[in-house]
Amino acid sequence: MSERGYGRTLQGVVVSNKADKTITVEITRTVRHPRYNKFIKRRAKYHAHDEANAAGMGDTVIIVEASPYSRTKRWRLQQISEKAQG
Repeated sequence: MSERGYGRTLQGVVVSNKADKTITVEITRTVRHPRYNKFIKRRAKYHAHDEANAAGMGDTVIIVEASPYSRTKRWRLQQISEKAQG
């Protein structure tokens, strides 16, 4: 694996883990408004493959681009950064 690089990586929070081997991750980013120059939050949801069903609701995770697993899954869980409290 040393000669092969990863695709894009994103960090976000797991908002759903109801499906088998699938998590829904919400990515929040801040962008500057073109006219008013205030920072606005933008969010997107991605479906990611979680082979071991390891991630739980509220966990902060890092996902990486992957070849398609299904119609909506194009990401794979790389690691769990922080487990949710409680």
